This record gives sequence, structure tokens and C-alpha cells, in this order.
Amino acid sequence: MKKLLFQLDTDAIPSVFDTVVAYDGGADHVTAYGGITPENVGALVDGAIFTRAPKDKKHTALFVGGSNLPAGEALLKAVRKKFFSNFRVSVMLDSNGSNTTAAAAVACVIKSAGGSVAGKRAVILAGTGPVGQRAAVMLAKEGAVVTITSRTLDNAQKVADHLKTAFDIEVSAIAAPDLDTRAKACEGALIVFATGAASSVLLREADWKGNPTIELMADANATPPLGLEGIDMMDKGVARHGKICWGAIGFGAVKLAVHRACIAQLFEAPDQVLDAEAVYAKAKSMV
Repeated sequence: MKKLLFQLDTDAIPSVFDTVVAYDGGADHVTAYGGITPENVGALVDGAIFTRAPKDKKHTALFVGGSNLPAGEALLKAVRKKFFSNFRVSVMLDSNGSNTTAAAAVACVIKSAGGSVAGKRAVILAGTGPVGQRAAVMLAKEGAVVTITSRTLDNAQKVADHLKTAFDIEVSAIAAPDLDTRAKACEGALIVFATGAASSVLLREADWKGNPTIELMADANATPPLGLEGIDMMDKGVARHGKICWGAIGFGAVKLAVHRACIAQLFEAPDQVLDAEAVYAKAKSMV
């Protein structure tokens, strides 16, 4: 029985990256659809769930992708609404690589912290994007006291409210529109994540170098200049100024391995939903 993966992308043109990793993860055939919305996904889901016999449904799976996380979340919700009884297949959400990237970064940082960050303060700079949101969920579930920053308090608070509703976690919101306010936001933090737009410096080296509480840092940006000035995209648990640093390429191998492993897991049973928590559990088991 062939393992069939149907890639449902919210962007007009489906991601080639996601297609390649799907094959590397064990799918025998990948069919990618672009421009998928909650309004037009129904027929595609019906085709996936009404064809194969119950014992064979595990050989069909769905992958929700695209660059827009809110659109991906809405699409995943619409897909799951079509499932009933044993008419369902496994589905994974990884809009903009947010789940796999955040899971790899957080798992690496947690390992560097000795396995626990419970009660420790974590600041996610520019944390309202896809990776920042997912990292906030994973760190909060580990017991960290999480703060996300954005250029405006309104934007940060909207995301914090969304995470409370969607994942039942408490996240603080801070407005930090410039380098000085971001440095101040990191006061008292043990962990600092940078998850901003490419080529945007979020924290000066002098500011994190002189911060006495920071022990662990990770930067999801692989395009120079990096978000955390003074680290390297290849850093893989490298000590700099007494801080353990992870660069985007440093944890990137873990991200790809997690993505492939999650694709393989989709074909183990027909009733799995691999969102932030499930993807993070997979990452923790692999580092």
C-alpha cells in the first residue's frame, strides 16, 4: 500500500521545501495543492477519508503548510471538522516551518539547560511571528515564565491572548520597538530567543554580553546580520561570553530531522494530529 501525502498549502504556490522533506520522511507520493482555504478544503479531505478501508487509512496523511500561521491554524481546524468516527487520517501543521523550527530550537536549549527551565524567565524577541509563537507555547509548557516582545504592545498582547485561548498558557507582552527597549526587556531573563524578520538585529552584543542573568540564547535567523549580534548562525551550543549560544544552522539539522520523523509518524496510525505539542515531544525525544 503506497504512503500518500496530500500537502495543503495556504499560499498560492505550494512549498517545494515541504515537498522534498515529505519524500525524505518516507512518503511514496506527495500531491501538493496551493491556495487552500477552509472554504475549499472539504472535497480534498473527503477524498482522503472516504477511499481506503479503515485498516489502510494510516497510509494516507495530510500536511498543512504555507507561510501564514493563522491561516494554517484555521485550515487545520476546518480539516479536523470533516473527520468523524473512523473516517479520518493523520494530519500535521507546520506553517512556515514554525512547529519544527521552534521545537528544534527549544529542545536544544532545554538540553543545554540540563533538562529543565521551570520557573526561569524566557524572553522571545519579536515573538509574535510563527516561530516565536510556537516557541512561547513550548517554553511555557516546560514551566518557563515567558515574555514576548513586539514593536507595539497591542500586537504583543493580541498574540498573548491568542496563545491563552488556543493553548491555555500565560505569556506576558512587552512593547520593545528598538534596541534599548529590547535590552531592557531581557533584564532578569535566563533564556533569550530571537525570532524576528531576516536581517534585523534585535539585541546588541554589548547588551547580552553584559547581562548577568542570561545563560542560554537561540537565534532563528540565518540571514546576516543575525538577530543576536555577536553569535554565529553555525553555533551549536557554543559558549560566548559565558552564554550558551545556538544559531539557526546550529539547530537546523535537528529541525530537518524532526520534520522527517514527524512525516514518518503520520503513517503509523490514522488518528494523529501533529501540532506544536506533538512536534515538540518528537523533538525532545531526538536530542
